Amino acid sequence: MKLSVIIPTYNRANLVQRAIKSVLNQTLKPYEIIVIDDGSTDDTLKVLKNYPIKVFTQKNKGVSSARNLGIKQSKGDIIAFLDSDDEWLQDKIKLQLPLHKNGARFSHTQEIWIKNSKQIQQKSHHKKPDGACFYENINFCKISPSTVMIDKKLFEEVGYFDEDLEVCEDFDMWLRILKKTPTKLLDHPLTIKHAGEDKQLSFKYFAMDRFRVKALLKHLPDKKIEQEIKDKLSIMIKGAKKHQNKELITWILKIQNTL
Repeated sequence: MKLSVIIPTYNRANLVQRAIKSVLNQTLKPYEIIVIDDGSTDDTLKVLKNYPIKVFTQKNKGVSSARNLGIKQSKGDIIAFLDSDDEWLQDKIKLQLPLHKNGARFSHTQEIWIKNSKQIQQKSHHKKPDGACFYENINFCKISPSTVMIDKKLFEEVGYFDEDLEVCEDFDMWLRILKKTPTKLLDHPLTIKHAGEDKQLSFKYFAMDRFRVKALLKHLPDKKIEQEIKDKLSIMIKGAKKHQNKELITWILKIQNTL
């Protein structure tokens, strides 16, 4: 069983090196490490030449496009993603890959959260899901891209990352996968997720729930999904009115009128 590790990056010449080193230092080595440079304008391409990895470049199209290119270029049976600002602990592959050898198609791990160089505690509602848990994940994303391993054939069955979603593309993908197959949780913190880094997408967008709604709309008709969408829209429209965001108000009302 061959593992392909895909690292998308954009203008993170320093951070991506930490991510790559954490894969190179694994006690069980992957079949290949693929870095997709999404049109960086800094020294990213220069520093990538220092590592034994495969590098593919494209014009800046976003993380979904970068991951999709990585999947298509990969030669492994199993795909693992690592965001360029995150890192793995040394035994991640050694401990997680056997889950797939034993039949898992989709797995993830616990993680350590670091913000501004300090570890922060996760809340109870961030509890990682396990098993058949589609409906447990419709509120927000509880699975982090840097923790997952995925049977590559699943992308042929559920499709690739939605390149029209600027954020919450992972939320969208996990829902499509969870509708197809359960997940297996490795209950060990094997990924370090860094927050507070420069240019993180999660800090860039106001009202991220609008992207979650776009993902949820794909699963209608479904009464539980419909109710989740209604709940999100009712909260969003209050914020949109407060900020006098006429474009967002119009978008919300249009969807509400279809439910």
